[in-house]
Amino acid sequence: MEIDRVAVIGAGPCGLGVAKYLLAERKFKSITIFEQRDQPGGVWNYTGDEGISTSALARPNPSQEPQQPVKGTFASPVYDALETNIPKSLMQFTEYPFPAASALFPAHTVVRDYLHRYAEELLPYIRLNSLILDVTLSKKHPRPEWTVTWRDLQTNEILVEQFDAVVVANGHHNDPYIPKITGLDEWSQTYPGSIIHSSSYRRPESFANKKVIVVGHSASGIDIANQIGRVSKHPLLISERTATNLSPQQAAVAQSLPEISLLSVEDGRVQFANGHEERDVDHIVFCTGYHFSIPFLSSLQPSIVTDGVRPHHLYQHVFYSKEPTLALIGFPQRIVPFPFSQAQGAWVARVLAGRLSLPSEAEMERWIGDWVVTRGEGRGFNTLAFPLDADYINSLYELSSHAARKDGLENDGRGKRPPFWGEKEKWMRERFPLIKQASQVLGSRRGEIKALEDLGFDFERDYVPDAEARL
Repeated sequence: MEIDRVAVIGAGPCGLGVAKYLLAERKFKSITIFEQRDQPGGVWNYTGDEGISTSALARPNPSQEPQQPVKGTFASPVYDALETNIPKSLMQFTEYPFPAASALFPAHTVVRDYLHRYAEELLPYIRLNSLILDVTLSKKHPRPEWTVTWRDLQTNEILVEQFDAVVVANGHHNDPYIPKITGLDEWSQTYPGSIIHSSSYRRPESFANKKVIVVGHSASGIDIANQIGRVSKHPLLISERTATNLSPQQAAVAQSLPEISLLSVEDGRVQFANGHEERDVDHIVFCTGYHFSIPFLSSLQPSIVTDGVRPHHLYQHVFYSKEPTLALIGFPQRIVPFPFSQAQGAWVARVLAGRLSLPSEAEMERWIGDWVVTRGEGRGFNTLAFPLDADYINSLYELSSHAARKDGLENDGRGKRPPFWGEKEKWMRERFPLIKQASQVLGSRRGEIKALEDLGFDFERDYVPDAEARL
């Protein structure tokens, strides 16, 4: 398989991560990175109120159309007070630390600036303002070829180019998921602005003294509920499919309820799955995540995207088993995206450069089948929460380490080093919800915290190896 021309779709963290490994292979005649925004960094480019939807209807299925700008803006889901929920020392790219002066949990502006600096050497390869419309497999074996069609958003010209391989790294914050609930669309149309998705949330002030339901209680749901709960009427209502424990901070101002089963405009009633009812609700904020959605791959058969719950035909969550010159980067959930994308990128770059081989299609499909048996057909298939993410990162390090050496590459011919999580990284990864919670307790002073030790977390002091722990 001789690959000379590689397209990378997306210049956010995952696209930048994989592009650096592709560049480090010193093999490809052309590497082209397509980015629909006017600067690299993906969703970390805060857009404020520009381009957001102030009202939302049910979105139970993935979109069939590429994301379009609204008044020239691809709205970012970044809200005003967003800061990372991952400590900077774990979140960062392996070879590129965050500035020492930045907070342990950096604000979104710090992350944006960090990504802009990281992207500097890649700028000659990035085509900004390029909206991908279609990616098709135009020629199959023995030498596959992909046709990429995109719109230049500055000239509005439709352009076409061929590539030997395509790496999709456009993220999964483009297609909001809002469940289909009886009466939801009618409620949203009758009370414009009363229902939004978290992608349109920016600040809590508009919820002051309002009765609010926050639907969903994962990372964004917890953070947004904390912000709204400081100004809204109490109790703030938190609705979730599977009940989780509220933090002491939330328990003081919030009430946990099951999922919403009905919205009735006639009598202003919100009914929940257990029969509980609420009236006079002012706002409902859906922190329900996003579809797995890649509209520009809709012509691909068999399809990677079906119902938007999880990807299909992806070997090791990366290579399209039917034609592995197509790879996806950074799509699993509950991961640490920056080092995760590097681990995948290192492996992809070595394979596309011909220094590593993949198993047969049958073997790749067998791996997928085994993963389904272990993790199920639903959302669990695509969820790599700790310790799965740590094991996965290290397994890709091991795969990458078997690549053929090549003169002229860094690391004594082995190529750009992938991330590896040792005991300290695993220790930190397991504890970062507790670390974040300890930071939040400090309120406005949390920005002064620069290191784990400032919060009382000390690996050298607290780590106990498994073998010793069992004694």
